[in-house]
Amino acid sequence: MAHDQDHRDSEFDLRARAELSLAYEPGQPPADLLRDTSLLSRGNVRRGIGALLLLGIGAGVVLEMRPPELVREAIEHEYYESTLRGSFMEARPLLKQLGLDQNKAVPGSPQLMRPCDIDGHLVYHLTTFFEKGGMVTVFAFDRKVALSEGSGWWGNVHWQVVTSHEGKPLVMVAKQKKALAVAKASFAKLPA
Repeated sequence: MAHDQDHRDSEFDLRARAELSLAYEPGQPPADLLRDTSLLSRGNVRRGIGALLLLGIGAGVVLEMRPPELVREAIEHEYYESTLRGSFMEARPLLKQLGLDQNKAVPGSPQLMRPCDIDGHLVYHLTTFFEKGGMVTVFAFDRKVALSEGSGWWGNVHWQVVTSHEGKPLVMVAKQKKALAVAKASFAKLPA
């Protein structure tokens, strides 16, 4: 008998059942009373999917803006040698690699001239100061490498790849974007 008393409806249950029977037709309850339990109907799941989508788009944008491998290596190289000063080579071979007349002076006020190795490539490193632009580091490869012209901002510096007068790519790195424009006028092959 005690078992039957546990399953009996309370007065509240009876009253609620009576009111619902008067309010709705007999049979299945209306659809608007039922909770949607599908996975996508849950707010947290939708927000999570939206966050993952935004994260994926953001990562794609960052990777798209990333410079080529040789440019990244040049930026890292410049970072470690930014405090070096001196002339570790003659100006003539450097001017030749930059595609400039070997009988002229090195553009700007040279701070560092030296041959370096970047990712297995012999590179001529020139850090020079332009009065109306600022400090610029130019890397001239001794052989042609597969680098197309472009520019951007990476690793807290501005970079630009231009084609020298001899058709070789030059990688220019500077803290100020204005310095790249001044350097490009000195080193790059200007369109005819």
